[in-house]
Amino acid sequence: MLVKYYYLNTFFVQYNIKKMKQSQLVGRSIKEIPKDEESLNAQLLIRAGFIDKVTAGVYNYLPLGLKVLNNINQIIREEMNAIGGQEILLPVLAPASLWQTTGRWDSFDVLFKLKGSGNKDFTLNPTHEELVTPLIKKVVFSYKDLPVYVYQIQTKFRNEARAKSGLLRGREFLMKDLYSFHIDEEDLDKYYEEVKVAYRKILSRLEIGHLTYETYASGGAFSKYSHEYQTVSPHTGEDTIYTCKKCLVAVNKELIVEQPDCPKCGNKELTEEKSTEVGNIFKLKTRFSDSFQFTYTARDGKEKPVFMGCYGIGPSRIMGTLVEIFSDKNGIIWPKSVSPYDIHLLDLTTNKQGEKVYQKLSKSWSVLFDDRSESAGKKLKDSDLIGISLRLIVSNKLGNKFEIKLRKDEKSQIVNQDKLMNFLTKYFKK
Repeated sequence: MLVKYYYLNTFFVQYNIKKMKQSQLVGRSIKEIPKDEESLNAQLLIRAGFIDKVTAGVYNYLPLGLKVLNNINQIIREEMNAIGGQEILLPVLAPASLWQTTGRWDSFDVLFKLKGSGNKDFTLNPTHEELVTPLIKKVVFSYKDLPVYVYQIQTKFRNEARAKSGLLRGREFLMKDLYSFHIDEEDLDKYYEEVKVAYRKILSRLEIGHLTYETYASGGAFSKYSHEYQTVSPHTGEDTIYTCKKCLVAVNKELIVEQPDCPKCGNKELTEEKSTEVGNIFKLKTRFSDSFQFTYTARDGKEKPVFMGCYGIGPSRIMGTLVEIFSDKNGIIWPKSVSPYDIHLLDLTTNKQGEKVYQKLSKSWSVLFDDRSESAGKKLKDSDLIGISLRLIVSNKLGNKFEIKLRKDEKSQIVNQDKLMNFLTKYFKK
């Protein structure tokens, strides 16, 4: 099987190019809209066979769904590595004592609290400051050991009272959280700006950069401001933001009274819009290092507190947001960068001509091959619903030619074999 190489930092990471026959795919499309789902993202993802509902706010990811999620994760991972992040994996389960140390055991209102053996209290982590701070404390002693940047892509749990928005508000969800550790606030501020640049790259690669605003929000107990990444979603957005079209920044509704104009350019003509939060970043400063007495020896020999930053982005939430934004009456329209397969190949012939095409194409690209004994109409409808970015049709009517259609376009084109290969090569090089 052909292997594709992606360059990450100074490493080559190998990813096998997958191929799959739709007749063997775990997960089937369904016509009916799930009765207990209000959100468009959950309705379409369930109907198209990407996810399966377990209970409110909890879903199984089927093969198609996991491929999309992994594609999103990989984009995030590459950009985190590019700014010096080292990937780790912290546990889901944590003892209450860590949360009691920071004072959040009783104040964090969406904690799942469990009883373990010996009547000990535990929680399913909704965030990981309580885990990562004492971990890094074990390896940092001097200014020479700083800065440190670590991140993970890990499951989080929040006991949401209202989990009715599919992947947008889950009780169990996936989160990338990056934590940075610095000698002082100046170094924290510098890295904070680097993360902003990395986030813009991520959002651009996900094809939602032009729809996503760096949004000023309350910093809570940490600082005056934090920054949310809010993607405009007119029909389903749960948040309200006021956007500046000049700067691609916005102000969260909760701040608009004290910050009525653009924080960057002073523009007073802000536009009210509905949006979905896909990420946020905070300057934690010494909030958690103080709780864990995490200090380092400075150049002058004095003990000083470590400054921290936290930077989150939600892959599963992004997946739901993409469906809300990139869909039509027929189904999902995946951006090319996260599409579960490069090509959806439909065999509409009576003599199974598609098999040869499938074997040839899968040497260079990932292909989902609809080899099922279904009508042409059924295959076309399912292809629209699934939303793979490029569809290729083999049929008796076309003879030795092929029909190519991008999911986002209304029109298709007919090409011969040479033009087909040229088209595919150019399309996937972009």
